[in-house]
Amino acid sequence: METMSQRKVKTEIELVDEKSIDMGIIRKAGRILREGGLVAFPTETVYGLGADALDADAAKKIYAAKGRPSDNPLIVHICRIEDLYGIVTEVTQAAKLLAEAFWPGPLTMILNKSENVPYQTTGGMDTVAVRMPSNKIALALIKEGGGYIAAPSANTSGRSSPTLAEHVYEDMDGRIPLILDGGAVGIGIESTIIDLTEKKPVILRPGYITPRMLSKVIGEVAVDPGILAEGSGQKPKAPGMKYKHYAPNADLVLVEGEPDKVIAKINGLAKINIAEGKQVGIIGAQETVANYKQGMVVSIGERRNEEMIAHNLYKILRQFDKSGVDVIYSESFETPGLGQAIMNRLWKAAGYQIMEAK
Repeated sequence: METMSQRKVKTEIELVDEKSIDMGIIRKAGRILREGGLVAFPTETVYGLGADALDADAAKKIYAAKGRPSDNPLIVHICRIEDLYGIVTEVTQAAKLLAEAFWPGPLTMILNKSENVPYQTTGGMDTVAVRMPSNKIALALIKEGGGYIAAPSANTSGRSSPTLAEHVYEDMDGRIPLILDGGAVGIGIESTIIDLTEKKPVILRPGYITPRMLSKVIGEVAVDPGILAEGSGQKPKAPGMKYKHYAPNADLVLVEGEPDKVIAKINGLAKINIAEGKQVGIIGAQETVANYKQGMVVSIGERRNEEMIAHNLYKILRQFDKSGVDVIYSESFETPGLGQAIMNRLWKAAGYQIMEAK
């Protein structure tokens, strides 16, 4: 006999215009959150899957809907800077300076949690990750939903993060009651995460707010070595540190090296795979895509426009999922500002499968 937990939920989608928010829809969504349910909503980074952050049972529902390991902490979203004081033991001077400089915006700070925050929200950690998004739909929902909304990306665990409501629906149809469709997100990759509980602040996940931007406000910051290499087996202190993330269904391989050699290597690999009957996807820069003659070739944008590359990344990975390719080869996209964040996502999506073109 089918139990309640096995039955699918009917998933509704409500269109919400950030410039003219229908508060009736927001109140409907807020009611679901206050009653312990889940709502997906847009932020400026990616779509989030929200639940009451102070409700342990609600937090458990996020892990269940995503198929997410329970030791992978959630980010608590707030709508007012002063609400930070309600969930941490101390708001440090660095936290105050960063909040003034970058909130609302794509920066998550890790601080020591207060007893108000259940361990189910923090993945068993004594620290809590907090951010204040800038998207007006998100802010209205957080306020209406009780002020503290835990919200990881609204995708099934390990998949590419959603940048459109239709991406959320692909993963969450039948798992959650409501998706707020606010259109395409602006940035397209998750927030920068900085740990302020160490003697020297440490970036645990790169994003739109770069190390240089942070250091101008609080002085020198360190970068966790796990950002640039395969993670250790340690318990993750922030989302995305331990587990494979952002992955398409196909095998993804990054090809690095001199541009001409990368093009030749990818063309050679594509030829071999196509001869074996496989469908091949290729991610290249606008400047180089014309050099690829086989496979499904997609431009991620001009190399000089790193914000466009970041914006397009997850959309392209999901595009390949729909097309059913068997293997994807991607150029490398190191850039001065967002390059670290872009490559961090690509390395994790590829499971650190990196090939040097010689």
